[in-house]
Amino acid sequence: MRILHTSDWHIGRTFHGVDLLADQESVLAEIAGIVSREQVDAVVLAGDVYDRSVPGAEAVRACNRALVALREAGARIIATSGNHDSPARLGAGADFAAAGGLHLFTTVAGVGHPVVLEDAHGPVRFYGVPYLEPDVCRRELGVPAARTHEEVLAAAMELVRADLAAAAGDGGTRSVVLAHAFVVGGDPTGSERTISVGGVETVPAAAFEGVDYAALGHLHSPQAIRPWLRYSGSPLPYSFGERSDAKGVWIVDLGADGLESVRQVPLTSVRGLSRLTGTLQELLEGEQYAEAEQDYVSAILVDERRPQDPMRRLRERFPHTVHLEWERPGGNPELRYRERVRGRDDAQIIRSFIDDVRGEPTDDEMALVAQALSAATAEAEGER
Repeated sequence: MRILHTSDWHIGRTFHGVDLLADQESVLAEIAGIVSREQVDAVVLAGDVYDRSVPGAEAVRACNRALVALREAGARIIATSGNHDSPARLGAGADFAAAGGLHLFTTVAGVGHPVVLEDAHGPVRFYGVPYLEPDVCRRELGVPAARTHEEVLAAAMELVRADLAAAAGDGGTRSVVLAHAFVVGGDPTGSERTISVGGVETVPAAAFEGVDYAALGHLHSPQAIRPWLRYSGSPLPYSFGERSDAKGVWIVDLGADGLESVRQVPLTSVRGLSRLTGTLQELLEGEQYAEAEQDYVSAILVDERRPQDPMRRLRERFPHTVHLEWERPGGNPELRYRERVRGRDDAQIIRSFIDDVRGEPTDDEMALVAQALSAATAEAEGER
């Protein structure tokens, strides 16, 4: 059986305020093309289908189009809810959806009840472990004293193993688990929302032992914790920390005796990400930055004085600039405010402030400042 592992679509997400829906639809259409080309039997989607628990109407329509395209490409779809999803909303109509080939695991009650698909070698059992918040699900999992993600996930996996043990009595079976969790050894990118609420958020890799393949979601970089335990990562970069990631999906082949091979199929970058550092003039004129002109750009300006209207000017060359910082050479000593104002009178502090935000004030401007300070002092003296 051939399986495509993906996760963390985050449909409806923005990137520094920029709507990514068109980019997301493009890459999800590419995944449907891979399903067709690779003759994939099942797509596993390990959580964070949406970016919000209450997704907007356009995000819902985009998701529906993506799921229809995957199904039309020939694959059954098995999905779990992640920490960004609303289990109730994502799982609405799950029984009806299953009749059309979309199997949604969004509840604790469904953990030990797999979807069973058949190939030439027999059954493959797909178990879905949605994001498990300890305080919410510990009683339903039969571990009322649990406080950590490790404890509730261990209880969920016991349900999986119990079902597998029962199936083994009928001649054995191969198995795949989908889970949305932070496994020890995984590297976060910074764009993931923490799943820790008063407890330890990580779980050990050993928690998933006993299955042929564990398809993980939550971390946005593709990575292998074990050969059989992997994160697919998000299909698009959602932070500049992911700009060097090789985004893709895993193609997992199960043979008669279990896992045979895993390989990555890369996804096309819809738009690159670039971090540029230099003076405003260098960024606007430097030929070395030409390749970044159509990228999402994060710019760090190192001009001695804060440039005027830098975002508008940068967007003339880099129209997709989404983030801008100014760092005065020398490590921004102006940020150490207490050191800067020590020993200075009010007029000197005001002059320095105007110089920082706009440029050196004129003598006439400083004369007005002096008049204002004098009037304020006289008013204060009169109130005593």
